[in-house]
Amino acid sequence: MNIISSKDNELVKSVKKLKEKKYRDLENAYIVEGIKMVKEAIMEKASIRQIILCDDCEKSDSISKELMYEIAKYDCVSVTAKVFKYITEVQTPQGVLAVVEKKSNKYDIDYNDDIIVALDDVQDPGNLGTILRTLDSVGIKQVIVSKKTADAYNPKVVRSTMGAIFRINIIESDDLEKTLKEIRKNKFKIVVSSLQTNNSIYDIDYKKKVIVVGNEANGVEKNIQEMADEKIKIPMLGKTESLNASVATGIILYEYVRQKLGK
Repeated sequence: MNIISSKDNELVKSVKKLKEKKYRDLENAYIVEGIKMVKEAIMEKASIRQIILCDDCEKSDSISKELMYEIAKYDCVSVTAKVFKYITEVQTPQGVLAVVEKKSNKYDIDYNDDIIVALDDVQDPGNLGTILRTLDSVGIKQVIVSKKTADAYNPKVVRSTMGAIFRINIIESDDLEKTLKEIRKNKFKIVVSSLQTNNSIYDIDYKKKVIVVGNEANGVEKNIQEMADEKIKIPMLGKTESLNASVATGIILYEYVRQKLGK
């Protein structure tokens, strides 16, 4: 296998560009990096276009022989340590990354689920990644994201999902209000978090509900608040009035789990 040693190599440049959202959208692909993430991509049968290996990593035993055997089934390219450092997103790279194609069903909503989660302009990549990981832990296979929500394929988001990115269908909505109205036609009720209610998260039945998670600073948009069928809040005994978006989402979703297990 030839080893790429130049940063000016066309393949290297194309992988480097995938750090930017506009190129991820153009190529319909994103980067996953690290031994665990590449292994997860293989196990989940993600559409892997290419795997890039650091030549030094191949010579060491950092990647198991079993994983190397699986990696060899794909289109693989070796690069020098200098080139890998040029394209990596992490401080201490593990010497392997993959270019993965986005799922093709990113506009199809599955109405068979008990609940659907919609994100209204969640901005922080760490919050978004944690929310996707929480959805995966609950067994939810889809999420709707508004146009201004952070890019789910941002490398920081992808890393923080810990593999959940391969199991969740990320449905991109250009008009969240319009999308929610369409979901409502399919016998779902819209639920938003709000301080202007006496209903806690424990007062509603989580069956055929779309739960809207709002922006970290401003919460759920006013027009969506106004169209909500139900409003809920997380009861708090201390002086703090609000929680981190990903923490709040986790608390709400695990009330759904509690109800589901109780039944």
